[in-house]
Amino acid sequence: MVSLAATALPDIWDRLTGTQPDPDLWVVLATLAAALAVVVPHPLWRMSRNAITIAHEGGHGLVALVTGRQLTGIRLHSDTSGLTVSRGKPYGLGMILTAAAGYTAPSLLGLGGAALLAAGRITVLLWVATALLVAMLVMIRNAYGVLTVVLAGGAFLLVSWLAGPQVQAAFAYAVVWFLLFGGVRPPFELQAKRSRGGAGDSDADQLSRLTHVPAGLWLFLFHAVSLCSLIGGGRWLLEG
Repeated sequence: MVSLAATALPDIWDRLTGTQPDPDLWVVLATLAAALAVVVPHPLWRMSRNAITIAHEGGHGLVALVTGRQLTGIRLHSDTSGLTVSRGKPYGLGMILTAAAGYTAPSLLGLGGAALLAAGRITVLLWVATALLVAMLVMIRNAYGVLTVVLAGGAFLLVSWLAGPQVQAAFAYAVVWFLLFGGVRPPFELQAKRSRGGAGDSDADQLSRLTHVPAGLWLFLFHAVSLCSLIGGGRWLLEG
């Protein structure tokens, strides 16, 4: 038993610290096309948007913890909406950063993932994503949320442990492309809702009340982060 553990631990460490070869260009382009295929058509987007909601609410939760707020729970709903509840001062920098984290989280996660892939850290990306999903699962407070996070985490776990290098690379690239493209669409959807007089309690409107900065400027920030992340992350993925 001790011998087995002594053999396994160095192997795990080597997998984490080592680099993996970049996939062929056709794999990068195929995963790009696959990501677009589940983001652009509305029927598929209605389903795939659940993954963006996980990243959105996870962003709120992570920043709440980092800024010293007490995270009390996260809920994910079948209509792709979500709610993250934290305790602390209802004003100040911590609250502002927490509110701003949702719409920017998918794109920034995609940008970080692209940086890891450009450095050949495919295994690190898969394991970090799995760890984040497991940590998020602890804070989920409804059955649908548990189901979606377990399914997402299970997919990452199975691919990272059972799939070969080429499958892992294709999966990782598909996920990162999806985050980069999927992070662009929600700010446009929010803009459309606000133009029709809806979404009065959106993140942008909450930020406006917290900072006395017009909600439109916060919406512009969401657009800027998502588009810049797509451009920068896409370049890293294509040049990797």
